[in-house]
Amino acid sequence: MKAVLFESFQSPPKLVNVDDPAPNSHGAVIKVMATGVCRSDWHGWMGHDPEVVLPHVPGHEFAGIIEAVGKSVSNWKVGDRVAIPFIAGCGECAECESGNQQVCAQQTQPGFTHWGSFAEYTAVDQVDSNLVPLAESIEFETAASLGCRFATAFRAVVSQGQVKPGAWLAVHGCGGVGLSAIMIAKAMQAKVIAVDIFEDSLDLARSCGADLTLNAKNNAHVAEALKSMTNDSIQVSLDAFGSTTTCLNSIRCLKARGKHIQVGLMVDKDSQPQIPMGLVLAKELEIIGSHGMPAPDYAQMMKMIFQEQLKPQSLIKHRLSLSDGIAALTRMDQFDAKGVTIINSFE
Repeated sequence: MKAVLFESFQSPPKLVNVDDPAPNSHGAVIKVMATGVCRSDWHGWMGHDPEVVLPHVPGHEFAGIIEAVGKSVSNWKVGDRVAIPFIAGCGECAECESGNQQVCAQQTQPGFTHWGSFAEYTAVDQVDSNLVPLAESIEFETAASLGCRFATAFRAVVSQGQVKPGAWLAVHGCGGVGLSAIMIAKAMQAKVIAVDIFEDSLDLARSCGADLTLNAKNNAHVAEALKSMTNDSIQVSLDAFGSTTTCLNSIRCLKARGKHIQVGLMVDKDSQPQIPMGLVLAKELEIIGSHGMPAPDYAQMMKMIFQEQLKPQSLIKHRLSLSDGIAALTRMDQFDAKGVTIINSFE
């Protein structure tokens, strides 16, 4: 099969021919019909993820058709259309049995723990509890955009943040996760203030329904500006970017008893931010992590997409071939591709 492969971190990936994967007894091989290009993939290519073993094929947001199943699989068959959360739980531990595969200690992640979806085929483990059926009415490109950024944002806003109608949500970073969070929060009838350093990203935030926007590059005191603009009413704040600056701004802009949701990955020099615990204590703030969304929780999101309350396809701004995805991956730190980028051609 064709695949994008890199042999050392930060070296140019290449389009090569490699052996097709085979399913394990509880797994399946998926024919990739579409895959997202996500900043998490860039982190893997940079060497920020210790689970990535070289040589490596990246890619973790994808949807496709089951090509082969293992002998112990009972819920799926060849030809099924499926969407895939980027985290696959072991299916046997207490967390998996409670429906929390996203925090399984033995989890696998295509594109990180093993070869991923920048390829014609990829493998998924423990598929009886880790795949989502995909209706014919939902396109593969749309489903691929759900696997990491949109589903992660959905869980962050709805389950972890428990955003209520009329409540203020601040979104720090208007990339794929941030724009998804804005769209989802507006569908939940919340009010949203979006923060970014690029005006074109803020334009996209407004197109997704953001009530207010703030260009952080033009404001020396972001948290105070956000509090002023919302009359100190921000109940939930989401760091969708993942830096010390965005994390601290998110915490500091909250009203008393507010919730900070950390969604953006904190790696490298940003991996150990100095949290203002005095402020957390004095205002009784909550600091909450949000890491993906397990397959059992997809039903509400998929229903809202089917009913067109959510339109994740509108966030897709770039469609590329597998070979063109190489440049898109390696340039993700340049932030010149706004919205969501999808690879939908594997020839």
